[in-house]
Order: sequence, then structure tokens, then C-alpha cells
Amino acid sequence: MSEIVAPPGMGNLESWPDRFVGREVELARLDDALTSGRTVVVAAVHGLGGVGKSSLAAYWAGTRAHGLGPVVWIRADSRAGVEQGLAAFATRLQPALAEVLTVEALVERGLQWLSTHTGWLLILDNVENPADIAVVRARARGGRIIVTGRLSMLWPSDAAVISLDVLDADDAEELLTGLVTAAGPRNLDGAADLCEALGYLPLAINQAGAYLAHQRFTTPRAYLQLLNDQPGPTLDRAATGTDAERTITRIWRVTLDRIAETEPYAVELLRILAWYAPDNVPLTLCRDETDQARGDAAIGMLLAYNMITADPAGESVSIHRLVQAVSRTPDPLDPHRDGVAIERAHATAIDAMWRALPDHKKPGSWPVWRNLLPHIIALERTLDDRERLLGGEHPRSLAFRENLAFAYESAGQTGEVISLF
Repeated sequence: MSEIVAPPGMGNLESWPDRFVGREVELARLDDALTSGRTVVVAAVHGLGGVGKSSLAAYWAGTRAHGLGPVVWIRADSRAGVEQGLAAFATRLQPALAEVLTVEALVERGLQWLSTHTGWLLILDNVENPADIAVVRARARGGRIIVTGRLSMLWPSDAAVISLDVLDADDAEELLTGLVTAAGPRNLDGAADLCEALGYLPLAINQAGAYLAHQRFTTPRAYLQLLNDQPGPTLDRAATGTDAERTITRIWRVTLDRIAETEPYAVELLRILAWYAPDNVPLTLCRDETDQARGDAAIGMLLAYNMITADPAGESVSIHRLVQAVSRTPDPLDPHRDGVAIERAHATAIDAMWRALPDHKKPGSWPVWRNLLPHIIALERTLDDRERLLGGEHPRSLAFRENLAFAYESAGQTGEVISLF
């Protein structure tokens, strides 16, 4: 097939957001990896769902002077998706083939073209299983490949791996205010606070910005109140005219479906972590004392899918605050957010904290107390939120108050115990 030249227009590059901000470091890394003459064949971009992996790949491919072509975009979230993408590419090369060849034969034609030509760019978007793209990796060596996905994986030496994090605070605010004021001046009160509450996650900011752009009498401050009072419904609300499936809660549900297939306890652990402070959760609060191997496997699975991150020393993990907000908000339509399971995880989180509290009378235990203090405060704030939303005499509020009182009792904090009881 080497005699078949891809004519102009054979690419099918996905569009990127109208407003694209920041990411200078990551764009420069793609420049270096794919256009500097190095032997890199693959640039792998991984990160939490909603962090902007696909947008980064599309923006780089569509705006940088990389000189690669054609640009072939394949949704690679399954083996069937990879095959359909290769078959569609072969059909674009030679439309008449679609009438005489099977899908399998078209897939082979697409692979043959990639293996016998150079200078192309292939974007394998949203890879869930490395095995789904193994044949492409093995045969397509004459061009460059960008792989995006939630799953971090081991890559060979010819791959440049880019771990994509949330936006900088200034870039996040620029993105939000640009979306909100696109149709004219607006009241931007609370914009910076809203970006912080959204954890500077690009999809969440785009979702909020699109909603505010349509609801012209809603301010960022008012949206922030909605987020505090009803995090689940707010993060599942798509603005008019946007893709209803591209909301925070729905894309994370897909990730949890995948995790639950192989490591169900990992989903339970995520619900437990949802009750602590988001940063630097000690491993003592994460591990399952009854089955340490199961607990460690769950931590590893959540790390692999970027649902949590580990500190360099490997002594604690962090979790995005929106992941927490969604994980502790019941939704009868989401099997991962069953109300009973959330309450069970809540009780487990308090029990783990209770067991982790050292003897406060021994000075040697004070560093441990300092590490646990943010998470104790987070549990207290949760009680305040419960009582504000449900009332102080609601059974859930009372159960939470009792569990927290017992935790303080074990720590010798008599004053807090009395007030809570």
C-alpha cells in the first residue's frame, strides 16, 4: 500500500475547546517529544478524568507547526473502537473499499498504510486497556502517536510520558471569566473562590462557565453556593447545548465502572477517602487492617487510574476535592453512590481515624497528631454540613455526632466529647 498517498483532508482531528488556556509546559514537552528528531514514537498523556488530556492533544495537533500528516484521530476506549477507527481511516483513503471489504480487511488496510508510510500523526484517545492498542504499537512505527487515557501504565523507552495535572489558579480563573463574559460584561463576584472550590479542574470549570453563560442572572458566588449545597446534582448539570454525557459525575462513573470490574474494594476505599481532607491522607487511614493485601491493591488501582495521587515519599495520598464531593453524595441512579454504601464508608472513615489516634499525652505522638489534624477538622466540617442540610436531629446527623464523640473520647478530649454528646 505504500503507493497510496493520503490526499489533503484525510485527517479527522477532533476540535479543541474554544477557550484554551495555560499548558505551556505540557505543550513544550510534546514539541520536544514528537518534533525534535528524537527516537520517541509515543507521547502518553494521562491524568484524572476531566483534566483536559484530549483537549491538550487536539490543541497541540491543530495549532503547533509539527509538520506531521495526516492527523488520524481514533477513539480508543475499546478494541472495537480502535478497529472502527482504523477501518474508517482506510475508507477515507480509498472510499470504494468500503463496498467490497469486510471491517477486518479494512482494519488490515489501515494498519498496512501506517506501517508503510512515515510522517503521520495518530492520536489514540481515551485508552482504557493497553492491550487494545498493542497491534497498532507493534506495527505502526513510521509516524508519531499520542495516547491519552486515565490509566497510567508502564511504557517502553521510546515513549514520553506526560502526567497532566489541574490548571494553575490564574489560568483557571482566566478560563472561567472568559467563558462567563463571552456574551458581554457580567458580575464575576466569587470567580476565584469558585475556581478553587472546583479544584482548578478544566472540565468542571468549563461546565460551570457554560452554565453561568446561559444563566445570566447567576453569579459565580451563587454557583458556588449550589456546589456547596448540592454537589452531586450541580456537577451532573450540563448547560443547554452542551454534551450531556460530558459532566464530571458521568465521566467518573465510567472510570469507576472499569475499576469495579477488577478491584471492587477500590471503589469502597474512594468513598472512605471522601470524608477526609483532600491532601496528604496518611496510609494508616487508607489500609484495610483485616486484609492489607486487598487494601494495597485498592490503593494501587486508584493510583493507576489517577483517582488519587501519592506523595513522593509514599507515605500519604491525595484526592481531588470534587472526587470527594461526588463520592459522598448519594445518587440512586449511580451504583457507586448508593446511600447505604456511602454511610458505611463514612463510619469506616471515622473508625479508622479513631484507631489511628495516638496517646495525646506522649510528646512523641505529636507529629502524628499534626498529620491527622486536617482530617479531624474535615470530619468536623462534615458534621456541620450535615446538620445544616439535614438538621441537627436527623438520624444521620446524630449518628455522625456520636461517632465523632467516641473518636474524641479515645483522644482524651473531654470537652469536645461532652459538647458532642
